[in-house]
Amino acid sequence: MPSRRFGGTPPGPPGGASTRERLLAAASDLFAERGYERATVRDIAARAGVNQALLFRHFGSKRALFGEVVSRNGAERLRSTPPERLVHAVLTSLLAPPPAKGGASASRSLETLLRSVGAGNEVSAAVTALGADYARVLATLSDADDSGLRADLAVSWLLGIGLMRVVIAKRPLADADPEEVSRLVVGALEGLLSG
Repeated sequence: MPSRRFGGTPPGPPGGASTRERLLAAASDLFAERGYERATVRDIAARAGVNQALLFRHFGSKRALFGEVVSRNGAERLRSTPPERLVHAVLTSLLAPPPAKGGASASRSLETLLRSVGAGNEVSAAVTALGADYARVLATLSDADDSGLRADLAVSWLLGIGLMRVVIAKRPLADADPEEVSRLVVGALEGLLSG
């Protein structure tokens, strides 16, 4: 077997997933379940089946790991979704059933975000930055003078829906048919954003 020193590839971790991916999945689960403050580095590493030192090697800090977990799906959605489809894409992922343990989804990212707000300036900054990115894109859909306000209202409504459905599990919203919720919300937000 070729050695790393001579350009060979070292064997991968057991279970097929890379250490980095396992850490991201474990952190996503724990941040969503407990929030930033209560999810410890030790618990994240244990759930990923690795030593704590590997978390620091791959991410540098717990805060950096948190930032990547929160922005990962959100940033990808912004890059890959046309602005006019963004509200529908967010709602579709937000209203989807919870993922299996270790599975990443926007709803897990949203749980992570909502359970961790107020955990510290850097954490709140990551949350605020992602919301601002979404609002900036949504503002491009409006020709109104107050397009920024309209976009902020749209993002706030989406976050509120996530909070009530995913985190608090408020009925009847938590049990509502995703298609019906999407129909009602997309129609209302199209009117708000079009101005």
